[in-house]
Amino acid sequence: MTTTLLDGIGLLYTGDPEREEIEDAALVVEDGRVAWVGHSRGAPGADERVDAGGRAVIPGFVDSHAHLVFAGDRTAEFQSRMSGRPYTGGGIRTTVAATRRAGDAELATRAAALVREMLRQGTTTVEIKSGYGLTVEDERRSLEIATGLTDETTFLGAHVVPEGVAADDYVRLVTGEMLQACAPYARWVDVFCERGAFDGDQSREILTAGIRAGLLPRIHANQLGEGPGVRIACELGAASADHCTHLTSADVDALASSGTVATLLPGAEFSTRSPYPDARRLLDAGVTVALATDCNPGSSFTSSMPFCVALAVREMRMTPLEAVRAATYGGARALRRTDVGWLRPGSRADLVVLDAPSYVHLAYRPGVPLVHQVFHSGLLLEEDVQNPSAVGAF
Repeated sequence: MTTTLLDGIGLLYTGDPEREEIEDAALVVEDGRVAWVGHSRGAPGADERVDAGGRAVIPGFVDSHAHLVFAGDRTAEFQSRMSGRPYTGGGIRTTVAATRRAGDAELATRAAALVREMLRQGTTTVEIKSGYGLTVEDERRSLEIATGLTDETTFLGAHVVPEGVAADDYVRLVTGEMLQACAPYARWVDVFCERGAFDGDQSREILTAGIRAGLLPRIHANQLGEGPGVRIACELGAASADHCTHLTSADVDALASSGTVATLLPGAEFSTRSPYPDARRLLDAGVTVALATDCNPGSSFTSSMPFCVALAVREMRMTPLEAVRAATYGGARALRRTDVGWLRPGSRADLVVLDAPSYVHLAYRPGVPLVHQVFHSGLLLEEDVQNPSAVGAF
C-alpha cells in the first residue's frame, strides 16, 4: 500500500471546524484516504512525495445541486432575459422536449462532458438530478445515466407538470408508477415547490411518497417568491432546502432550529437577473449554508464552483472563508456526507491545489483559472479529466 506525502503547502484549508487553516502544512494520503494532517515540520515519512510549491490546498468542492442530464439549448431564452424578460421557470418544458427526443448516448456524452468541466474546476463530488424527462421511461433512463457519473442521484420527476397533463394526474404518476421505476436508481427525492410548479400540499405528498420508498428528501424552495417550501423541508427533515431566495423570519427560524441546510445557488440569480439570497441573514442566524452551481441549461448554465464562490462573496455578503466553507463542508452537509468536504484523517483524499497562496484568491481573482491540480481519492486527475473513459462515478 503506497503512501503519498503532499507538502510545501503554503496554506491548507482543511474544512475541519476544529482546525480549519494550517500554514506551512502537509498531509499524507494512504489508500485513497487522508492519513495525517499537520505542519510540514512534523510530517511522517511516505513512499512518494509531491511538493505543492507554496500553493494553497483546499478540499474538493462538493456541488450538491446540479441538473446535468439534458439535451438542447436555451440560448434564445437567455438572450430574452438579458433584454428584460423575467424568469418564470416555464422554459423547463423546452428542455424536456429536447431530452425526450435525445438518445441515451447523446445524453450520457453531454452529462459526462459537464462532469469533466467540473473536475477541471475542482469539483470532486456532484449531485445529479433527473427532471427533464417527465415520463416514466425518460425519468428512469435519466437516472440510470446519472448513476454512471455519481453516487448522489436525485429523482426530480416533480420538476414541472408536463404540457397537456392535469396536475393531480401527474402527481399520482410521480408518486406511483414513476417513483417505482426510478427509486432503484436514486438516493434522493426532490420537488420544485413553487408557483407554476407544485404547491405545498402536492410537494408534501411527493416527498412523503419518496420517503416511504426509501429515498431521502430535499426540495427546491422559495426561489421565485415566498412560499411553504422551506417549512416543508424542515417539517420532513429534508437534508437541504435549495434556492432560499425569498425567506420570511419564520423560514429563517425554522432552518436555524432544524438540521436542514440552506443551499444557495447564486449562478441562478446571476443568469436570471434576480435578487440574490441574503446569505448574511442566514449565517448570522446560525443556519448551515451550502453553495452549489445549479448547473442547468436554462437558469444557471455554469459548472464552476469557483465562480459561485466569487459571486457569494461579492453579491451575498459572505466572507471568502464562509464561501469556501459553504462550497466544501456545507455541500457535504447538504448531502449528509462525512467522508468528503473536509481534509482530516479518515476522509476521502479529494483535494484541490490552487495556483495561489490562499483560497481568498478564488474571490479576489474572479474568472481566473486557479485550479492547478485535482486529486480524487488520492489520485491525481489533472491529466485524466480530458479523457472521457477516466470519468467514473463520484
